[in-house]
Formats: sequence, C-alpha cells, structure tokens
Amino acid sequence: MEELDVKNDEQQVFPELVLITGMSGAGRTESMHVFEDLGYFCVDNLPTRLIDSLVELQMQDKEDVEQAKKIAFVCDARNGKYFAELADEIRKIRTTDTNIRVVFLDANDEKLVARYKASRRRHPLCDEGTTIAEGIQREKSMMLPIKEMADTVIDTSDMLPQNLRQQLRSMFESSTSSRGLSVTVYSFGFKHGAPVDADIVIDVRFLPNPYYVAELKPLTGLDPAVRDYVMLRDETVEFEKKWHELLDVLMPGYVKEGKQQLAIGIGCTGGQHRSVAIAESTGAYLQNKGYRASIAHRDLEKR
Repeated sequence: MEELDVKNDEQQVFPELVLITGMSGAGRTESMHVFEDLGYFCVDNLPTRLIDSLVELQMQDKEDVEQAKKIAFVCDARNGKYFAELADEIRKIRTTDTNIRVVFLDANDEKLVARYKASRRRHPLCDEGTTIAEGIQREKSMMLPIKEMADTVIDTSDMLPQNLRQQLRSMFESSTSSRGLSVTVYSFGFKHGAPVDADIVIDVRFLPNPYYVAELKPLTGLDPAVRDYVMLRDETVEFEKKWHELLDVLMPGYVKEGKQQLAIGIGCTGGQHRSVAIAESTGAYLQNKGYRASIAHRDLEKR
C-alpha cells in the first residue's frame, strides 16, 4: 500500500530545488527519470559539500528568466561520512529565498533486501563481512534526521515503478511543464524501408493509390486534389472511424503508463500520397484531442 506524507501540503509553489534522498533501493533512480522528463536539470549523487555551488547556480539562473532551470539532485548514503552535513545544508537553504522541497523515498526492510538481491549490487554501507540487512539498518539510522526534515515521504514498498512516476508527476508537473506525452506522426514509404523507431505502424497500402491517376501522380498528399482523392473514399472514411476509435483507447493508456514520447508511422508504397494524407489527418485528430502532436513526412522528397 502506498504511504504518502506531505508535511507542507498547503505550499502550492513549485520548487526551484528538489532534493531526492532516502533509502538505497527505494526508487531514487526512477525518480530522477521523472524529473528529467519534467525539464529539471538533474544531478545524481551530488557531494554534500557541492550543494552551496548548486544553490549559487540556481540564484544566478533567477536573474535570467530565459535560462532559468529547476534543479533536482540526489544526495544519499553514498556521500559516506560527509552525509552528516546534509541536514545543516537543508537548514541553510531554507533561510534563503530559494524554494527547496525534500522528497524522502522509503521502503520496508524486506523489499529493500529483495531489490538488492535482484540487482546484485553492493549496498553502499555494506563493508566486508556485512550483510545487506545490516547495511540497511546502518542507513536507517543515518537517514532518520533527514526523514524528519522531509517535506514529502513516499513509501515505495508496494509501488510499481509506474505508480511512483505517476505520484511524482502529480506533485511536480506544473501547468507550464511539458504535460503529457509528445506524439510524432509521420508518413513513410515501405519501398524506402520500414521504420525502426515507430511504436505503432499502420499500413495504408490497402487504399486506392493516386499514383495510378495521371494528374495526381506528380502531386503529394499535401495537395488538396490528392487529399480529397484519398480521404473522401468510402474505404478511408470507414478506416478512419475505426482508427480513431483505436487511438481513443490507446492514447489514454499511454498517458496513464507515463510514456513521454510516442511515434506513429503511417506507411504506403512510396510515402508520397496515401500515407501523407492519412498522417496529416491523424496528427490533426490527435491535436484536436489535446495531445502534443507533430507531423512529419520521412520520404516526401524521395521519388
């Protein structure tokens, strides 16, 4: 069961600095991926003594709105003996104008042991002859003062990675962030090679081909005459109805799973006529649905 403790819940201002800390194996790496996707400048395993430099960098960014970046950083038990300085550094930042939020990731001992065994990595506090369980107990003692200072404590014991991603996005994704997934819809021609980067590939070679109409052959799917020839046919109308119904099922699922980029390839024989018209229509449909969709044509210049 997810356990979330937000001590400063009334604070709605999005932080300029986010400190991710907590128990090793509780999800720090996954968390950093989320902040990267949200446009934060991310630093992993930051030495405690460099936090002042990071704050100074943030203060400089404030003076340049064009270049200003939010910063997320991880500081944890890998700092060794210097980790003891972290509490003082947090107190120092909280006396300044810099808005910092401390996120503490936790999990129960059983889950942490299981995750370390699965990863086969050495726990940072396991010396020679020390068991994983003993290392976890050392880390708990070390982390207790920071946990008590945290603005947010997330227990990931029974959370899947996508649940953690969703939780963090709901907390830190502002209205000015790049919300949702970014979709690229592009046309291509199978004779120039099938796409290797598409998440979804739709083959529209079953539609009548304008290539065999003399006055349409030199044109492309961007020209009104070709577009009308392709899009106004009964076959296309029926296809688009079913295609849009499929998209209406797929897209919310991708968003829910936290997918950040999606590529949809629409293919015909040469990538000039049918695929171009359908890609334009598909991109427009997704844009009208509120998705950040862009349209491209891979093989339009190839003849």
